[in-house]
Amino acid sequence: MKGRVSYDQLNAAVQSINTAVSAKYKILHQSLKTLNNHSRKLHQRFKDQETKDTKGQYFVVEEDIREFTQMKVDKRFQGILNMMRHCQRLRELRGGGLTRYMLL
Repeated sequence: MKGRVSYDQLNAAVQSINTAVSAKYKILHQSLKTLNNHSRKLHQRFKDQETKDTKGQYFVVEEDIREFTQMKVDKRFQGILNMMRHCQRLRELRGGGLTRYMLL
């Protein structure tokens, strides 16, 4: 499955996913009164993305990875996500027009 993806690229993708998750849940765990306008909109977007399947689980969507990291979400990154899903490090939940990548 690995193909031409190097371990450095795989580790960089894991780091970018970790960065996106930590930035997302840092905003979610703050109270609304302490957030500025942009962060409030992000907080509301994150709350709208949650479903009953994702309650209590950490997950990201591609838009979060684009916003919080410098990583490009392209075919190579999709392949890396498939490898991580195959190794049971991620779970993919689809619904509502979004693909949520839940951490396991």
